[in-house]
Amino acid sequence: MNKSVYSIVLSDDVVAQVDRLAYKAGTSRSNMINQILADYVSYITPEKRMRDILGKAAELVAAMDQMQVMLQPTDTHLALKSALRYKYNPTVKYSVELYKSGSALGELRVTMRTQNKALIACLSDFFRLWAAVEQLVLGRLPECAAGEGRYSRILHLDPVQAAQASGEMVGQAIMDYVHLLDRCMKLWFEAYAQGVDPGEQIVRLYREYKHHHLLLK
Repeated sequence: MNKSVYSIVLSDDVVAQVDRLAYKAGTSRSNMINQILADYVSYITPEKRMRDILGKAAELVAAMDQMQVMLQPTDTHLALKSALRYKYNPTVKYSVELYKSGSALGELRVTMRTQNKALIACLSDFFRLWAAVEQLVLGRLPECAAGEGRYSRILHLDPVQAAQASGEMVGQAIMDYVHLLDRCMKLWFEAYAQGVDPGEQIVRLYREYKHHHLLLK
């Protein structure tokens, strides 16, 4: 959305109230005025849509026992954490970043802060398996990168479905995917401790997810 500079005359008392709102929202005066005017004329700005998306995602996390919001979501970022049932209960961090422009919705990044080489190796094996499962089930390899204890994936919306999708629906779609990833990761570590291969079960779970979720690609 293009932006231009406009000169307007406002009451000092009005500006003071706007500044208070902007401070609470963690944004600038200009952005707050822009949002107030957009709300008044019933126009959904990209910033408002992103807040709706991440607000819904944070709301869903709050209802879960397995995951927690690390920081209050901003217009473009949401950080989550989840504990694995493994030695020392390591914490996995999920970071969702929404793009303000471009064809992609945003990016999901998954990391773990640990120096344990065995843990990093196990996590890296899972991320490689996850990429292979996505390629198998989706029939294509998503834009993703799997490294040593790290994983990132570009998130896209189905063009047809996205046209009718609200911000809340997109937030739900993101969290459904993150929840699936987190569930399969925990399944992987539980199976690893027992010395079994959960590959087929993870493929089945992904196929079930894909059957019911068409919005996120």
